[in-house]
Amino acid sequence: MDTPSPNKLRRPRKRAPAGNRLRARPPFGKSARPDTPGATIAAEVLRELLEKHKLAPIKTALKKGHAADIASFIGTLDPHGAWTVLDLLPLERQAEVFGYLSRESQVALARSASRSKLARIVTEMNSDERADLFKELTDEEQEALLPALAHAEREDIRRLASYKEGTAGAIMSSEYATLSPDLTAAQALARLRREAPDKETINRAYVTDEDRHLIGSLRLQDLILAPASAKVAQIMDPNPIAAHVDDDQEEVAGKIAKYDMVAIPVLDGEERLVGIVTYDDALDVLQEEATEDFHRVGTVSTTIINVRDASVWMLYRARILWLVALVFGNIFSGAGIAAFEGTITAYIALVFFLPLLIGSGGNAGAQSATLMVRALATGDVRLADWGWMVGREILVAGLLGLTMALAVTLIGFLRGGPEIAFVVCLAMILIVLVGSLIGLSLPFILTKLKLDPATASAPLITSIADVIGILIYLSIATALLPDAP
Repeated sequence: MDTPSPNKLRRPRKRAPAGNRLRARPPFGKSARPDTPGATIAAEVLRELLEKHKLAPIKTALKKGHAADIASFIGTLDPHGAWTVLDLLPLERQAEVFGYLSRESQVALARSASRSKLARIVTEMNSDERADLFKELTDEEQEALLPALAHAEREDIRRLASYKEGTAGAIMSSEYATLSPDLTAAQALARLRREAPDKETINRAYVTDEDRHLIGSLRLQDLILAPASAKVAQIMDPNPIAAHVDDDQEEVAGKIAKYDMVAIPVLDGEERLVGIVTYDDALDVLQEEATEDFHRVGTVSTTIINVRDASVWMLYRARILWLVALVFGNIFSGAGIAAFEGTITAYIALVFFLPLLIGSGGNAGAQSATLMVRALATGDVRLADWGWMVGREILVAGLLGLTMALAVTLIGFLRGGPEIAFVVCLAMILIVLVGSLIGLSLPFILTKLKLDPATASAPLITSIADVIGILIYLSIATALLPDAP
């Protein structure tokens, strides 16, 4: 298995996912004295120095700061101030810091820079990062940038930007190391040594034939330990795990996590090697997908990247659609209560237990749905497991409902006597059972329909369980209570 190691010899990378910047933490420490030898400078002091255009101490502080921390500081500045700070860095360092900026900040800086300045930074950026930036630009901005790039970078950025969003091709890098199977170990090491500064990683090199078909992969560790005269073909792994350009990015990230890989090779339709997806890209994907799932579970639009920076209008727009839809869904709850108005009038004590019962059904359903959404997302459960999962859920939910029914028995006696207590206990068992089965089944149904199971959200399940819970409770009361109409 691959083990992540610090051998990315070109530069450390990469940006944190958009909206997850470390802005609350001073990136350069807390010393407020720029004249102290070896001291770091707080972000507030850097900002004050920048306002006074005292760039020398800022340049000194930048040499000691991590690229991610520098990007976090730059992200709080306007484009003019951001470029003033970036211009204090060497070009390669500028590209490294630029890669850590949020997508919004990158686009803002790109639009405020001259074409030649932007082209220099884009050329130095990692291939997948510059493709991501390129896709965020308008058609006019793209056409203005491309002529300023060298032919190789221009063709590479066009190719990477052409892949469909959400696929392996859209997040892969073209900076990978390849070897010929006929090379000796000594020759292969010499080649990797020459190419290392321009590659994403050399921890694993990929062995290809003359037509770039992937025929094996080789760990750097195995290459170093092999006899100098040994052929690459003798020491390579002939069955490397790979992905294809059209594979879903979440599935690719899952493979990297499952097999503890530093990078996974990506093949085109003709099984030719066209790129790699690295573990840091996979981490970004998993975090983005988890964020989307959390938003869907709360029936919140996935357009919100950073809640802290989102406008009031964006937060309103992201939440209002589902809330209005659920308001109309809850009309059915009111209709259910109205249908049993006579029973409620005859036994007013039933109203006391109504919120308790329907809330219990919704809570049980939300719990089941949460467990199933996660299980389906991680691959622990498949569609074929639905029947077995339903059988087990009936047993679990029955026990939960019985326990909760016993917990409210005494209250039932005190509020309405033995008849009301029996109705409440029986309704509790059935409502919890039905709510749990709804929560378990909805993710399976949505997966079967090729929809995201995370949309089986807690508010949606709660609304459905409320309606069914009211019908179950009042139907039982009408059937069992002697004076009910």
